[in-house]
Amino acid sequence: MTAQDPRDPGPGVDVPPAGSGRRVRRVGVLLAVAVAVYALDAASKAIVVATMHYGYPIRLLGPALRLDYTRNPGAAFSIGEAYTIIFTVIAVGVIVVILRLARRLFSLPWAFALGLLLGGALGNLTDRIVRAPGFLRGWVVDFIELPHWPIFNLADSAICVGGALMVLLAFRGLHPDGSDERAQAQAAQAQAAQVQAAQSQAAQVQAQGPDGNGS
Repeated sequence: MTAQDPRDPGPGVDVPPAGSGRRVRRVGVLLAVAVAVYALDAASKAIVVATMHYGYPIRLLGPALRLDYTRNPGAAFSIGEAYTIIFTVIAVGVIVVILRLARRLFSLPWAFALGLLLGGALGNLTDRIVRAPGFLRGWVVDFIELPHWPIFNLADSAICVGGALMVLLAFRGLHPDGSDERAQAQAAQAQAAQVQAAQSQAAQVQAQGPDGNGS
């Protein structure tokens, strides 16, 4: 009778796949970032609606920064104000894509970027659902105004930062599953160099002949 390996959980016991704990931690980062962004966005909008009057801006840093309570029916930065429902559907699609990506998420930078995008999308989508004039057609509360720039909110900022980070990660060849195209290419080049060196050495040995003098 052979002794059972103590590392073997035995029959009938499900063993989680390798890396599952890491994926869970990355998803936790994604959700934590999303919740933080959503909470800050919701709180800031609630304060603006409760304390500011529509159309009466407040200067914080002179002309460099103002708070201007605005109701935006369009997308981020007041773009496409005539397509409220379309942007609502797009926001729902973005959220679904992020949740699907989370199933194979192993990259910490991607977790942070997707968390920013998810929190921002949920923040503006909540406005679409709960605010006037109706379900999926509600106004988004914007209030941050910079010179020569459309008025926006914290959710818009999170979406832009998350999107820019995703573009940077993709440009660097880093994927949500943690794979790195550059590292893989370097490893392939190193392996090819090793194979070429081995082939060259074998050719030299063969050319020298069995007695080592090439005759």
